[in-house]
Amino acid sequence: MRVAFVGKGGSGKTTLSALFSRHLARSGAPVLAIDGDINQHLAEALGHTGPLDAPPLSAHLPEIKDYLRGDNPRIASTQAMVKTTPPGRGSRLLRLLGDDELHARHTRRVGDVSLMVTGEFEESDLGVACYHSKLGGVELYLGHLVDGPGEYVVVDMTAGADAFASGLFTRFDITFLVAEPTRKGVSVYRQYRDHAREFGIRIAVVGNKVTGEDDVLFLKDQVGDDLLTYLVHSPWVRSAEQGGAQAGLDTLEPHNRHALKVLREAVDASPKDWATLHRHAVEFHLRNARAWADRATGQDLATQVDPDFVPGPASLT
Repeated sequence: MRVAFVGKGGSGKTTLSALFSRHLARSGAPVLAIDGDINQHLAEALGHTGPLDAPPLSAHLPEIKDYLRGDNPRIASTQAMVKTTPPGRGSRLLRLLGDDELHARHTRRVGDVSLMVTGEFEESDLGVACYHSKLGGVELYLGHLVDGPGEYVVVDMTAGADAFASGLFTRFDITFLVAEPTRKGVSVYRQYRDHAREFGIRIAVVGNKVTGEDDVLFLKDQVGDDLLTYLVHSPWVRSAEQGGAQAGLDTLEPHNRHALKVLREAVDASPKDWATLHRHAVEFHLRNARAWADRATGQDLATQVDPDFVPGPASLT
């Protein structure tokens, strides 16, 4: 299952992405965490210290495109492949944490969790690029991934409703929106809810930094049935964020451990809808082709859509 964590900046979505990834990994499940946030703090939240020897996806986009293009006859060249290009017959598809050059180059272990990073927003990008240009590798990776039962991808997304600036928001089976019990905390929820409904994207709200019953009632009043669970204010998390030794999750507050269990139950109960994932991929590819990509490449990129491609496990054969 592909899981996204979104929310207002400072809501704790990176912390929850790390906690949930560790919770999954504790059970022995294959887990890949992807840092898709402009601040790139997921490795630190997972307990890594010092520089991370993981080549960012954004620095190797041409190689990623060339590898995933494979022998797909509808993609004339690497230069003609854009971040929304969907897979077709002949494309090189990926198994989660498979034995391939993309995973070998970009994945590093942080504790029990495998991690990929998109890369930081650098000085050379100022004034000439938006951060979403860094996320093309993530979008292509998820578009060509055939994940199986009991496998998880957890993505820490960009803050706020800015996550809708690309079609990446449609690449997930479920999206957790992290909200603090404040008016600002739930304002992003309303924006995300309205956009998500347009495309049938399933979202669930996860309250965070809750200090009492009044906070819970506020969240229930503001988001209604979309509130799945909540985490209470955590001295365990605060100690970790202050540089304390990363303790095992068995010492996390009992209520917060239970909340992580509720999140996994929601993920595992979500249906895997390959047809919808692929339909969204094609729709956003055609949108991008009309808006800018045809012009940028000098080609009609609608021809890259393979009408006979069958998404999901059947595509591996």
